[in-house]
Amino acid sequence: MTRYWLGVVSREHVRRGVEAGFAQANHGKRAAVARMRPGDKLVYYSPRERMRDGEPVQSFTAIGTIDEGDAWEADEGCFKPWRRPVTYRRDAQELPIAKLRDVLDLTAQPNWGIVLRRGLLELSPHDYAVIAEAMGVTGG
Repeated sequence: MTRYWLGVVSREHVRRGVEAGFAQANHGKRAAVARMRPGDKLVYYSPRERMRDGEPVQSFTAIGTIDEGDAWEADEGCFKPWRRPVTYRRDAQELPIAKLRDVLDLTAQPNWGIVLRRGLLELSPHDYAVIAEAMGVTGG
């Protein structure tokens, strides 16, 4: 059964993952990407341009499908994050969350922004479909 994920990651890091074809969440912790399975769908929401600072973005910034293959540990010197292979939709357009606030299950809860602090959360199929369509993605 397909699951739908929302990763909360800076736009700078999302762009890096899109270019290299990988997903990473929760500062590279294994547990986050280990929950994902091939065929699952992933949407990234970027609160800011960079991890700790930068201009506010508050937009959905990428969307893709988890590929076959296990999670692996990358070696970036002193940083060894866990990642999964992803095929990103290059036709997707960034979308401010404000445009969908009134129609998403995610944002229907009071204090919904606090939930985003988890870094990776499961989306409802409804929310995924609404976001994908609004980002201009057709055919899943």
